[in-house]
Amino acid sequence: MRLLVVGERGREVAEACAIAAGRGVEVRHRSNLEEAMVDLREGRGADLLLVDVRQDVAALVANLASERIWLPVVAYGIDAEPRAAAAAVRAGAKDFIPMPPDPELIAALITSLAGDARDPISEDPAMRAVLDLARQYAPAEASVLITGESGTGKEVMARFVHRHSRRADRPFVSVNCAAIPENLLESELFGHERGAFTGAVARRLGKFEEANGGTLLLDEISEMEPRLQAKLLRAIQEREIDRVGGSRPVKVDIRLIATSNRDLQQEVAKGTFREDLYFRLNVLGLHLPPLRERPRDIVALARHFAQRFAKLNGLPERALSQRAIDKLLRHPWRGNVRELENCLHRAVLLARGPEIEEDAIVLSPGGPSASTAPAVAAGGPLVGRTIAEVERALILDTLRHTLGNRTHAAALLGISIRTLRNKLKQFVEEGLPVPPPGGEGGARVGEGEPC
Repeated sequence: MRLLVVGERGREVAEACAIAAGRGVEVRHRSNLEEAMVDLREGRGADLLLVDVRQDVAALVANLASERIWLPVVAYGIDAEPRAAAAAVRAGAKDFIPMPPDPELIAALITSLAGDARDPISEDPAMRAVLDLARQYAPAEASVLITGESGTGKEVMARFVHRHSRRADRPFVSVNCAAIPENLLESELFGHERGAFTGAVARRLGKFEEANGGTLLLDEISEMEPRLQAKLLRAIQEREIDRVGGSRPVKVDIRLIATSNRDLQQEVAKGTFREDLYFRLNVLGLHLPPLRERPRDIVALARHFAQRFAKLNGLPERALSQRAIDKLLRHPWRGNVRELENCLHRAVLLARGPEIEEDAIVLSPGGPSASTAPAVAAGGPLVGRTIAEVERALILDTLRHTLGNRTHAAALLGISIRTLRNKLKQFVEEGLPVPPPGGEGGARVGEGEPC
């Protein structure tokens, strides 16, 4: 993962950068927005832009959009006022991180963007066979098509292939074709020249040039519209790309990996995906079996996630009880590894005894074990209650369950800590009792820390 930090250098920022670098992140620092934009236009690339709230966040977000640079922005502030954080988010930042940095918060941010950098966790023969095949494919230069249901770990497998390839010391660049709007994807992939469109104030190198010498992952390629499919096919065949507004082609040297959660042969039959592109991509194919078809991986992954989230949240490591394991094995895991990961994160936060017991395993609806989930919202039946009342009851009951721990409560609720704090501030202003941080009981407005 590559992190670009924008703002004045200082002790707090240096500490945050050191935390990120210690977790394998490539960190670059630029003093202002102008330097950062030059960096991005020249193809040095980044997976996240961390910007000081004292910078013009709104202008940065607008410049990225106008130059068709698709990049998440997170603001940070050194002892910043809540209003500054709120203003940055309103200006387009995805989130806000307070400084001095919290190592766990930095780690969570990195994990959410980069995932686990280690090789895939597997003990099941079905998946071990796929990994053996991937190791055979890795040293080749041919394109690889990785298919499988959503959440099976296709991007993890792509990174595995890259790490075991002859290009392992070169860039690995990923583009999510489903997440980037159609009108931005062409520029994101191929770059553009100055004046190519309104807002193109300078030349910008795209992901093909950014990945030159390394590996380019086109995630969920089935979402790419036909016109771009034709341009991609030419880039693969000719080993050259045309920048938007460019007058001559640019040579590139990449190894291409593509993923899809759809059956591309069916998409070809329907006319939504080019047959010639399909054959160009599917020189080497890997299909990841769904988690329900590799039960031994359910246990191996659950234990891995339990250790990882205990460490991330500063909690003692707990083994899974046999009843908890049996409950996990009965569930169909329609969301695959991603669903299991979320489930174990909740379980780690809910567990109270020496082991993670069955009652800490809160499953998503739809499986045979889903009947164990509560049928009513926290605080009583749903009928006759407003959405605001149900939301308020759920938040406060969850907070009481976590003994006032805001971070754990936000994780259980599936919301950001910022959103939770804003809700609690609202409740306090309404005169409602809110459990104090890390404790029990309630604080009314004017009585102790509200959020």
